[in-house]
Parts: sequence; C-alpha cells; structure tokens
Amino acid sequence: MLKTIDSLGELRGKRVLVRADLNVPLDGTTITDDGRIRAALPTLTRLVEAGAHVAVISHLGRPKGEPEEKYSLRPVVGRLGELLGQEVAFATDTVGPSAQETVAALGDGQVAVLENLRFNAGETAKTDEERLAFARELAALGDAFVSDGFGVVHRKQASVFELATLLPAAAGELVLREVDSLRKVTDEPERPFVVVLGGAKIADKLGVIDALLGRADRILIGGGMAYTFQKALGHEIGQSLLDESKIDVVREYMERAKANGVELVLPIDTVVAPEFSADAPATVVGVDGIPADQEGMDIGPETAKLFGEKIADAATVFWNGPMGVFEFPAFAEGTRAVAEKLGAASGYTVVGGGDSAAAVRNLGFDETLFSHISTGGGASLELIEGKDLPGISILKEDQK
Repeated sequence: MLKTIDSLGELRGKRVLVRADLNVPLDGTTITDDGRIRAALPTLTRLVEAGAHVAVISHLGRPKGEPEEKYSLRPVVGRLGELLGQEVAFATDTVGPSAQETVAALGDGQVAVLENLRFNAGETAKTDEERLAFARELAALGDAFVSDGFGVVHRKQASVFELATLLPAAAGELVLREVDSLRKVTDEPERPFVVVLGGAKIADKLGVIDALLGRADRILIGGGMAYTFQKALGHEIGQSLLDESKIDVVREYMERAKANGVELVLPIDTVVAPEFSADAPATVVGVDGIPADQEGMDIGPETAKLFGEKIADAATVFWNGPMGVFEFPAFAEGTRAVAEKLGAASGYTVVGGGDSAAAVRNLGFDETLFSHISTGGGASLELIEGKDLPGISILKEDQK
C-alpha cells in the first residue's frame, strides 16, 4: 500500500511540495495538449481546499542542467490558473531567491509553480550525492511532499526519489489512480486479456512482450516495431523501420508465444509510401509485397479489421503505441481504428500513455470511452513489466 495524503495530517498553513508532471507539448509558447495539467488537478484541488501552501515542481523537455528559455514552465502557469480558477504564482528559478520568496509569499490555499527542475543538474545527476544535495535544497522549501508525477516515477531523480526521503511523503491522487488502474491489468486480469503494442522502437517494447508472453491471451503487434517481426518471418520490408539486432529475439518470442498458447497477431497488410512525409502518396500492399523503395507508414485496412475482431470480445485490453504515423492524417487510420475498437469494447480498457494517449486526444476521441488513459508511457510499461519503480517503492507504507 502507498502512503496517501491523509497520512500527512493537517495541512492548513503547511508548505506542500507537489511533484507533478507538467511536461506538456508546446508549439513555441502555446500548449498543444493540456492533458497532463488536467491530470494534476485532483491533487492540487484537494490541497488547495485543505488550505496548504502549494508549490508545484516539474520538468519540461530535456534541458542540459541549465536554464533554456524554450523549456521554461512559464506557459503552463496561465493554463493551470485557468483550470484551478485562481491566479498561480511563478518562480523564475527552482531553489534560488525567486523560489524562496514565492513560496514564502503563499497564503492558505494558494499555488505557485517553480521553474523547470531540469534547469538544475542535480535533478538528473548520476550520483546519489549530487541528487541528494539538490533534493535538500528543494526540501528546504516545504514541510511535506506529495508525489503526483506518474510519468517520472520510473526515474531515480532528485524530485522523485531523494526528496521523498527528506520530507513526510505521500502519493497524490493521480499516482494512486495510475497504480490501481494498471494493477487491474497486471494482477489477474479478466480474460480474454488482449495487449496491443505499436510505436516505432521495438527495443522499448521487448520487456513488455517478454513479461506478457506468460499472461496475455493475445498480443497484437503494429506500428514500426512490426516490421522487425515481418523480417524475422522472412518478408522483405523495403525501407521500413528495422532493428536488425533484435531479429533473433523476436524469433524466440514468436516460438515462446506458440508454446505458451498466446496468440501473436501481426499485420496482414500495410500502408506504404516512398518517403516519410505527410504529403507522400499512400498505397496499400500485403505484408509480403512491400516494394524495395517504399516504407511502411501504417497498418492496412484488413489489419485494422483483424485487430478490431481480436479486441472486440476482450475483457481486459492494454494498448501502448500507435499503429502508424498518426501525426500525418493519411497514415492515422490504423491508430484511429484501434482507438475506436477500444472505445467500443465492453471490457476494462487501458491506454498506456505516451504517444497512444496523445493519439487518442489528437484524433478527437472522448476520453471517457476508455477505462483509464495513463499519463506515463515509460512508467506504465515498466509497471506492466513488473519492474521496481523507485518513485513508487519509496512511497510504500513500510518506508520510513
């Protein structure tokens, strides 16, 4: 069991540091998807209503341990204020004079956002000592800590792990909901249990496939990662994505799936194009007919139909990774078809964060059609794999 906000006691007048995941996509300074900000609202609202002085800490993008204006959290502040219905203060540094003054000026139920954690090298430092030193500076700003950035709980970073050792710490509403929802997939899921995997990099998904070969009833493989499977079967894949170093691993997984009675479902047709471009002419071919000068961009319509049939009777579905280059309208239909089938399924459906969650929103789906949409792609995958997540383990009730 994880420690909850209730374990922190009376919070009125207390300074509470909240590790949120406000790593939203930006077009310049315009937020293109505010899903992660909205996901932080239940915890922030609860703390506001409790009268806490709330200081939100987060990262955005991948700055190299020093300030970069394009990675500033400033654009997030206005949107968060709109959603909370109150003005949100902004500190122009993370642990410096601005942060100290901003937090000190907070009243009961007021909220501030501190600048990007990754502007400080200590946040992601390799050594425990460097991370702990930065965590101590953060801890000086708070009386309690709430961990609610599920998208980073698989990382041993100063604001995720070390900070939780320095202050009374608890899991936020989002982290509790994420863990509970994903455990419905990992701990004795209702059957049939169907897993849909896509995305570009097969290396990112091998651990999940390995873990699920003994648990899932069906595993559907789409996206760029499918072409390594096709190559392993002896098909020519043209210019499609390929991780040649994983062909032997993929063959072994296919053999294990057969031995374990797991139905491994691969595409039967694909949409190809002569170049990676939104305007490239699209052609549908069988998986054994990809021209040498073309690359796969999406699963084909027959595959979309097949995948839909395999999802339709599922009692539990976990989906991570788009079926094609959904950012280009001409190559979004496979991903759209899978999302539609998940949305129509009567079972428990989980969208495993990352690009899958972005696709659901970008393609205009009602999020309430799905049982759960995770805010953390990598974190959700590692939880499904059964890995120990540092930011979760440190919040367990048996931790001091």
